[in-house]
Amino acid sequence: MATSSQDSSSSKRHFHWTNKVATEDTEASSTTPNEDDKNGRSGIKTHVSLSTPRKKKLPAAAVSIARLRSAVSSFRKSRSSLPFGLGSRVIGTLFGYRRGHVHFALQKETGSPPAFLVELATPISGLVREMASGLVRIALECDKPKAEDRNKKGTTVVRLLEESTWRTYCNGKKCGFATRRDCGDKEWKILKAVEPISTGAGVLPAGNEVEAGPDGGELMYMRAKFERIVGSRDSEAFYMMNPDSNGTPELSIYLLRV
Repeated sequence: MATSSQDSSSSKRHFHWTNKVATEDTEASSTTPNEDDKNGRSGIKTHVSLSTPRKKKLPAAAVSIARLRSAVSSFRKSRSSLPFGLGSRVIGTLFGYRRGHVHFALQKETGSPPAFLVELATPISGLVREMASGLVRIALECDKPKAEDRNKKGTTVVRLLEESTWRTYCNGKKCGFATRRDCGDKEWKILKAVEPISTGAGVLPAGNEVEAGPDGGELMYMRAKFERIVGSRDSEAFYMMNPDSNGTPELSIYLLRV
């Protein structure tokens, strides 16, 4: 009988170890307090070890590679979501009415909103004459923020493509100023009209897609792929490569913050 009472009390302690204090009086004659503690602790440890299997640890190299892949993936996603995340090749479009000013737009890819759109004071007819004579180099310059402005709290330096006003030079001659523009419905219709054209120049007649100019004239355009070279946060260059000129750029556009 003593053996059976010990077995039953031991099983109770194993499965109902929280009631140990209540059963101590009835079990004092068969077991000692030290034996109870040992049996109770061994029961708890056995129970916990069965419910929590040990996990295999990954090698340190595998963990490092997984973290690196995660960081690269998040970096690519953040870069692709940036509105000014242009790559090394962009699509550039110059357009304007015969008696109007030159507009220059940069797009990351065909059909994407322009990341950079400026209106130059240069008339489109003057740009056509310059390009007929040979190479054309257009430089757009803006001012760097002053030291006291950079040191002010809450002030941030804007991206180069976000600058609003530029001094314009065409083949070394000053040609007024250029102003950054938002892409409105009128500009977007023009870019959509020339979207199927990868490289080329021509005239778009006024019609359903393109509105007539102030004088009723036609819209002139030139569209090509540009190679983008980033020198620093204050300088970028865009070189138009003509497939018929043996790799010699006919048009180069420079953005400088001086």
